[in-house]
Amino acid sequence: MKQSHIEVTERIIERSRPTRKAYLQRIDDYLNREKGPDRLGCANVAHAFAAMPQNDKFKIYAEKPPHIGIVTAYNEMLSAHQPYVNYPDIIRDEARKHGATVQVAGGVPAMCDGITQGEPGMELSLFSRDTIAMSTAVALSHDVFDASLLLGVCDKIVPGLLIGALHFGHLPCVFVPAGPMSTGIDNTSKSKVREQYAQGLVGREELLASESAAYHGAGTCTFYGTANSNQMLLEAMGLHVPGAAFIHPHDGMREDLTREAVRMVLQNTQKNRFVPIGRLVDEHVIVNAMVALLATGGSTNHLIHWVAVARAAGIVIDWTDFHYLARSTPLLASVYPNGKADVNEFQEAGGPGFVIRELIEGGYMYPDVYTVSGGGMRDYGKKPEKQADKLVWKDYPAESGDETIVRTAAHPFNESGGLRLLKGNLGRSVIKISAVPEDRHIIEAPAIVFDAQEELLAAFDRGELEKDFIAVVRFQGPKANGMPELHKLTPPLAVLQNKGFRVAIVTDGRMSGASGKIPAAIHLSPEASAGGPIAKIRSGDIIRLNGTVGQLNVLVDEDTWAERETEELSDAKRHHNAHGLGRELFGGMRRNVLSAEEGAITWL
Repeated sequence: MKQSHIEVTERIIERSRPTRKAYLQRIDDYLNREKGPDRLGCANVAHAFAAMPQNDKFKIYAEKPPHIGIVTAYNEMLSAHQPYVNYPDIIRDEARKHGATVQVAGGVPAMCDGITQGEPGMELSLFSRDTIAMSTAVALSHDVFDASLLLGVCDKIVPGLLIGALHFGHLPCVFVPAGPMSTGIDNTSKSKVREQYAQGLVGREELLASESAAYHGAGTCTFYGTANSNQMLLEAMGLHVPGAAFIHPHDGMREDLTREAVRMVLQNTQKNRFVPIGRLVDEHVIVNAMVALLATGGSTNHLIHWVAVARAAGIVIDWTDFHYLARSTPLLASVYPNGKADVNEFQEAGGPGFVIRELIEGGYMYPDVYTVSGGGMRDYGKKPEKQADKLVWKDYPAESGDETIVRTAAHPFNESGGLRLLKGNLGRSVIKISAVPEDRHIIEAPAIVFDAQEELLAAFDRGELEKDFIAVVRFQGPKANGMPELHKLTPPLAVLQNKGFRVAIVTDGRMSGASGKIPAAIHLSPEASAGGPIAKIRSGDIIRLNGTVGQLNVLVDEDTWAERETEELSDAKRHHNAHGLGRELFGGMRRNVLSAEEGAITWL
């Protein structure tokens, strides 16, 4: 194992010692209780199993087999979750073959940033993660289950399910993915039409046709955004059936992998292989997830989400840990927006398994950790195949299936990972440096300050942005309005960059991979609504964003900067951000939320 990675892990272990100890003690307390339905009162038991078939009731009362709870994010609005419609029947059928019983414990909400981008509903998106975590807790709160299967794929859903499951750390858990949709129009062409629409060169009809060619069927969106980064990280944490992440929803192997998830979770309930999720997800597993994110240039959202996931397991990480891991983790994947390939092409070239194999062999990941497969992380460096109606796992070839998409650790795209921490007199932020052209890694230009994304779009439409500048979009953090994704800013900024202007964005909001090739210092903490320095910037101030060395500074005289007052959001805008489309219900979360670097957690 690389010494740099060991040092980061040891710092995390030491920093987390008190919280991790308390967390593990809570797991032990639950495990030492009496188990099974006999622990509950008769009325409780009768309520719990009232609607089950009589044979299953008899099993539970008399035989006491493992009882699995399904927590599902199924809905018909999200293409990635629509395939889950029949998964409970598949799971129930497989469980019965092994003498076990199953109930759908509950459903969790699942919203789509692609649907709500640029709309008020996007302001509920980040907070939906903790809402999903709480919904998972509600589903499992009936306390009758011996294990759980978690059905979710997309942006906030997987982190939310994982946070919720970790608060039931005494239960074995397996995540069950559903796979990406088929490849449609390529991402470069899609982005080009968006930019043409932003310039008025094509109309709504052409734009809708393009978008519908990109998002056209069941499964996850095929670019390497937060949803597909989720799947990569779950593989790297050993929480999937190995290799399950990117098998198409309609591939015949999809059902086999789902049935295998049932078998694995049942094995993990047995005394000789009992692996509750709270013990599985330890400091080494969290580091493995961080490394996998960096090695694939995954979503910057996970610098928020995995801080919260780790904290749910009593583990304390921050962006400095990501920073030091990134310095010595090679970039092994080039998937849109870092490259041209989509996740189906990534899977065909080797996918998560090839990357994990290379990271283990290169000494970047811990191989000997708990996993739901029981065989450590080396199981996840193999490829599942179906032979004679049976799943088998085979070694990957030594070389990549396509070196423009996936590479070996000996010949990476870059010696350092795809994400970078930026520090300076504006605070701390992150940039997805792997997506930015090298000649744009350093941008120095005057600031133009906006207090809402609509202000920037209006300025673009008026033709006021045809110059070098850095857009400062503030009051977009968790406390201000729930930290929405600023997806709609990418096309106009891309148009300006393609015209030769040197542009960038600095924001306390989120952009994930949506920033594309635009230099974007995002998640700036502390945020404007918490009195952060971003609220002191004035239009015309010179800002220097240096992605090469990881610095972000406003070039204002120190005395002037110290004396300058922070601006506040107007009462009208604050009122607008708090009302409409259910935003009133999330007022408590906006008040209590921690900073982005602290995971934007609302439950501590």
